[in-house]
Amino acid sequence: QVRLVESGGGLVQAGGSLRLSCAASGSIFSINAMGWYRQAPGKQRELVAAITSAGSTNYADSVKGRFTISRDNAKNSVYLQMNSLKPEDTAVYYCNAHAGVVAGTQIIFDDYWGQGTQVTVSS
Repeated sequence: QVRLVESGGGLVQAGGSLRLSCAASGSIFSINAMGWYRQAPGKQRELVAAITSAGSTNYADSVKGRFTISRDNAKNSVYLQMNSLKPEDTAVYYCNAHAGVVAGTQIIFDDYWGQGTQVTVSS
């Protein structure tokens, strides 16, 4: 199995910055895409940003130009630098990894999630 541990959430004023980190551990063979999702109260979980193992990135329109996703493949880690934060960015942020784990003689790929970290932006 794969365990994802997030850190870096907190309370910040509008216009401020935060950096989220997520580290994956376990019987990992490889990790394809990694990403960050968020869920605000009463809303569905949505993709914020994703990055492939080759470094290709994808962002939600609402965060383009403000957030930057990066990863360190050697550390099985992904990061989200969030600048110019707005109150509407307030949500629980979840790390996601599409990872393959060793299962006997097979490699099984599945999606794994972190426990979530709260980001609150005050106006």
